[in-house]
Amino acid sequence: MRAILVRVGIDQAFGGWNAPIDPRSNEFVFVPIPEDDRTLADPALRTRYDDHADELALFADAKDARCALPDRLRGVPTHHDPDFRYLTYGDIATNRGREIATLEAGDLLVFYSGLRPVAPCAHRLIYALTGQYEVAEVLRADQVESSRLHENAHTRMAHRTNDHLIVRAKPDTSGRFDRAIPVGSFRDRAYRLTPEVLEAWGGISARNGYLQRSARPPRLLDPSRYLEWLGARHPGFRHALP
Repeated sequence: MRAILVRVGIDQAFGGWNAPIDPRSNEFVFVPIPEDDRTLADPALRTRYDDHADELALFADAKDARCALPDRLRGVPTHHDPDFRYLTYGDIATNRGREIATLEAGDLLVFYSGLRPVAPCAHRLIYALTGQYEVAEVLRADQVESSRLHENAHTRMAHRTNDHLIVRAKPDTSGRFDRAIPVGSFRDRAYRLTPEVLEAWGGISARNGYLQRSARPPRLLDPSRYLEWLGARHPGFRHALP
């Protein structure tokens, strides 16, 4: 088994905003990055930030008014990936996606995000696991049947090419977590896995648990230890399949 740690979700570099988390309960909202103008989706399949407005509004009503969707993001197209509704993840099979392209059934994608706490907290951001996929299959975007193009941002594009790949996940063991699982802290001038998590997982390929965006997603060096650690936290999966 192999496992890759993948950073996802809106942040200061991609979207200029961080989705909220309540550090008291670890409830959170997953919000994707903006769509790149160069790969803008087919208008018939496009997703927008407005699709997340209701969930953010409910979170804002219960937690903090600042959690509401910023006005400047209304109407903006989103690169909704991973798409937890359909349990897909897309990437480009070069650079960042090169190793993902080689994944096989049973391998793992472990998703994490930088989230903004809505209550007093020791950190400006909380780096936390937000979901996980157990891989069912990996295929090229041009292999996806026309009836399933709506299932991922990389097949919603107006111009699809075979260098884009799609991961489909196993429903029973995949999805967005119902609660985020904090794993990071700011140390040595960057956000990194905490020493406790790094030891429990058996390490990752990034130096000293580095978690900020990089061209090559880190590998978990001992996926079995990670799964044992995760199982002790009893995460629930949240997704909606058609």
